[in-house]
Amino acid sequence: MFSCEQTSLPDLPDPEEAGWNGEKVCKVIEDSDEMRILRCTFAPGVGHEKHYHKPHVGYTVQGSRFKIVSADEVREVDVPTGYTFSNDQVSVHEIINVGDSTGVFLIIEPK
Repeated sequence: MFSCEQTSLPDLPDPEEAGWNGEKVCKVIEDSDEMRILRCTFAPGVGHEKHYHKPHVGYTVQGSRFKIVSADEVREVDVPTGYTFSNDQVSVHEIINVGDSTGVFLIIEPK
């Protein structure tokens, strides 16, 4: 796996702290010495305010269509159920579910 040692993190909330319109969208389902696992749920029209992720692996439990806003682009993507993704460095984005079904993700962060 990859190391999560970071010298500086953005002055933004992490995925657990970030929400949408004052409501939490991610819940910690496991937090151990080795990893933290979050379950994030986005009904249609619900997003995730601008936040950062440490290096992580993600799994799409239930897919939908999302608008993703990052520093260098805005795009809409269909995220299929069963899709796995990863990032080996700190990333920053904001998302909103623009689809017609609820999207559910597991985010696994090695410690």
